[in-house]
Amino acid sequence: MLVLKFGGTSVGDAKAIRQTVSIICNQARSDPATTVVTSAMHGVTDLLIEAAHAAAAGDRQRSRDARQALISRHHDAAEALVSDLDDLNLLLAGVDERVREFERLCMAVAILGELTDRGLAVISGMGERLMAPILAAAVRAQGLSAEFVDAGELIVTDDNYASAGPQMEATRDAARARLLPLLANHTLPIVTGFVGATPQGVPTVLGRGGSDYTAGILGAALDAAEVQIWTDVDGVMTADPRIVPDACSLSELSYSEAAELAYFGAKVLHPKTMLPAIDQGIPISVRNTFNPSFPGTKVVGRARNGGTVKALTVIRGLSLVTVAGRGMMGVPGIASRTFAAVAAQGANVLMISHASSEQSICFVVPEADAGHVSAGLQEAFAGEIRRRLIDGVTNERGVVIVAAVGEGMRGTPGLAARLFGALGDHNLNVIAIAQGSSEANISLVLDAGDGDDAVRYIHAAFGLAGTQTPA
Repeated sequence: MLVLKFGGTSVGDAKAIRQTVSIICNQARSDPATTVVTSAMHGVTDLLIEAAHAAAAGDRQRSRDARQALISRHHDAAEALVSDLDDLNLLLAGVDERVREFERLCMAVAILGELTDRGLAVISGMGERLMAPILAAAVRAQGLSAEFVDAGELIVTDDNYASAGPQMEATRDAARARLLPLLANHTLPIVTGFVGATPQGVPTVLGRGGSDYTAGILGAALDAAEVQIWTDVDGVMTADPRIVPDACSLSELSYSEAAELAYFGAKVLHPKTMLPAIDQGIPISVRNTFNPSFPGTKVVGRARNGGTVKALTVIRGLSLVTVAGRGMMGVPGIASRTFAAVAAQGANVLMISHASSEQSICFVVPEADAGHVSAGLQEAFAGEIRRRLIDGVTNERGVVIVAAVGEGMRGTPGLAARLFGALGDHNLNVIAIAQGSSEANISLVLDAGDGDDAVRYIHAAFGLAGTQTPA
């Protein structure tokens, strides 16, 4: 049994959907026990969210414009893919009713002047509910049995409406009760990604990466042999090909390697997607809808070829905040007070480096958060700064994190020398360093102007070009 998930570019228009339908049909003919998860059309979720926020601000024109775009795009796709008039008329009527519901919700938001998380969950999940019936009809047009299934019937979540967490035991029961009879009857379930519902049936969404997460959740619930994420790239790359032209896709990664890459900016696979699969050891493949013969990248429990750098990624738009002072040595609670002050500002800390002498703590935050984080720390340590126990709080803007990822790197002699040698040979200065206890990541902070060069030099030093030949 497989779960296939198709992203927004894979269902972006009629041409892309035809390619997606071809992959679905080929897979279903070889293995009828296949479940399909679909995203919304590319750009539709953003359109819905923007219209909802505009309505809350009193701008009703944005929802009117969105209404026209939704009808046009979904009608065009349906008319190009479905020739049976009865099926087409039913499909178009469903699209129109869903869009009218969107309009009514935006009008209510505009009247109230408020967009709640619950309201946003209903509106933002409409793109998948518009797309899934069209994809199911397009599969039926190719002679296979397929049925649209709303994931609100399958994925039971908590009431954190805009970024809900699944209740796995209840979800497993609901998903198996609804989907296994369809699969036994050789009917392909075409399931909406991204959406779920509370035990009381109130709509929720799974947050960023939600459609991929849906696939992982259903893969675990159905005891799938594999979850396949179909997108528009040839798997997970050794580096961003816009930075390193000879970057290649990786044939295999471990869960921990894939999670590190995702956390540090690689957008192919969201870390949440892997959580349900890890518990049951289900492999996840990342494949290219528009190059289906290419094997892509398989993410597994433990990958081969550990102990070396496998891939590089870079996060931009960051600041390095440092709390330093000789009076910090041996003073208990400095670290906890530092990060309590940071947490009070609601900032996300991407990397921490702590001097063994205890004279400084530095950490990286998004540049937009750096100012109020620094101010919060100045206030938290005002007494220590007056007594000169702490010299002060500095904020170095315009830095990047370059993350070198590969399982078991810490136990590989000479690896760090190669990595830092690649930078030293080209006179690139490393501002701060951190290595996670997982042994899967070494993170370097550099000046923003050096980030791309650092990726290129490290990529070359470890011979990452040609890891897997692109098609």
